[in-house]
Amino acid sequence: MFRGFFSKKNAPLTGTPAVRRLKTYSAQSGYVYQYYYEGNRPFRSAGESGTAFVFSVSADRKSWRPSEVLVSESAIAQWQETHARELSSTERYAIAKMALFQAFDERPAPAHMKEEVRVRAADVEAIVETLGLE
Repeated sequence: MFRGFFSKKNAPLTGTPAVRRLKTYSAQSGYVYQYYYEGNRPFRSAGESGTAFVFSVSADRKSWRPSEVLVSESAIAQWQETHARELSSTERYAIAKMALFQAFDERPAPAHMKEEVRVRAADVEAIVETLGLE
């Protein structure tokens, strides 16, 4: 009865790499972030649904926190309608990763990375164009 009221935030991750690879990103904010890709899971929040890509993020190599990039299905669907093709799961991951980098660049401090990153239709359009996936 109450299943619909609870978010899927604690749903198990899928697409988890067999071997986690530590990566580094030097942000325009001046911070150098280290991150791991942990996997993805469905999300439903505020009337939206899609895929949550989960990363472990650190700016000091000591404290790690999860950071979620929410790629809404409506944003993806809008791009796919406009361009008459579907985005693959690899392309969706690339969109999430670029959105994470954008958050690293734009957020003033690492503490702000605990807030989720939401990818909208305009973000998808800009990221796909930047990646040359059209």
